[in-house]
Amino acid sequence: EVCLTLKDFSPDEIKKVLWVSGDLKHRIKHEKQCLTLLQGKSVAMIFEKRSTRTRMSTETGFALLGGHPCFLTSQDIHLGVNESSTDTARVLSGFCDIVLARVYSHTTLEELEKEASIPIINGLSDLYHPIQILADFLTLQEHYGSLSGLTVSWIGDGNNVLHSFMMCAPKLGVHLKIATPKGYTPDQSVIEEAQRLSTQHGTRLSLTSDPMEAAHNSDVLVTDTWVSMGQEEEKKRRLQDFAGYQITMQTGSVAKPDWTFLHCLPRKKEEVDDQVFYSPRSLVFQEAENRKWTIMGLMVSLLTDYTPHTPMMKF
Repeated sequence: EVCLTLKDFSPDEIKKVLWVSGDLKHRIKHEKQCLTLLQGKSVAMIFEKRSTRTRMSTETGFALLGGHPCFLTSQDIHLGVNESSTDTARVLSGFCDIVLARVYSHTTLEELEKEASIPIINGLSDLYHPIQILADFLTLQEHYGSLSGLTVSWIGDGNNVLHSFMMCAPKLGVHLKIATPKGYTPDQSVIEEAQRLSTQHGTRLSLTSDPMEAAHNSDVLVTDTWVSMGQEEEKKRRLQDFAGYQITMQTGSVAKPDWTFLHCLPRKKEEVDDQVFYSPRSLVFQEAENRKWTIMGLMVSLLTDYTPHTPMMKF
């Protein structure tokens, strides 16, 4: 069992992880139960790229369940530099029970997964960010009560977070409307797979370069940073190319009356203005907290045969 991309997960597997996540949140946060489901287990956290949410959610979540997180930066471990990724995968398999790796290149994850005898979780790569999307869909499920039939509009860069949305949304019955500037469209192979999934699951998928067209009649408006780590040199050009893409109340004026807003953070003002970001429509801080419950749900699902105590979530 691994989680490099939600492309490999069936609808039922995704729903099970979300159900386990919601169940753990209910039992631990609301009922104040102490659940040591991962006692005696350890996670190796490999971080080529820094992160607030991925690090905090994994460390606090794994420890909350009685496990031991080990944080490794590029100062501690140089994947493929002082030791090959394949050797590292074998070494870590002898030390710990699971690996979460936040890397630049998706091929690094594939190399680790090939040689490891323990589960590998993608903590972010250039191609996908699956653990973010689990948090997003838990947040929307909590807010709307179910997911099937919702329309999510992505207005921004055709990046790894969008790719994960595209691999997951159709499996949950969610329609996807995507607006990206010309030259910033999602990866062509991801588009083709998403079109296949949408046909298979009877959902709609549309791509445009017009933010207002994407926002029209939508339940959820989503964006992300326009300048990811490693793209700092391109910042000036990107800001020009994304002119007109800021999410404002005007963008929301064409969406459904009860539209909400998501952003995986960190956020810059050019992506979404304060009026939307700090409004009651914005679910961004609940979404950030849900990074913890969903990474816990995913790791419990990969490492144990835990069955939730709460009734099955409505999807």
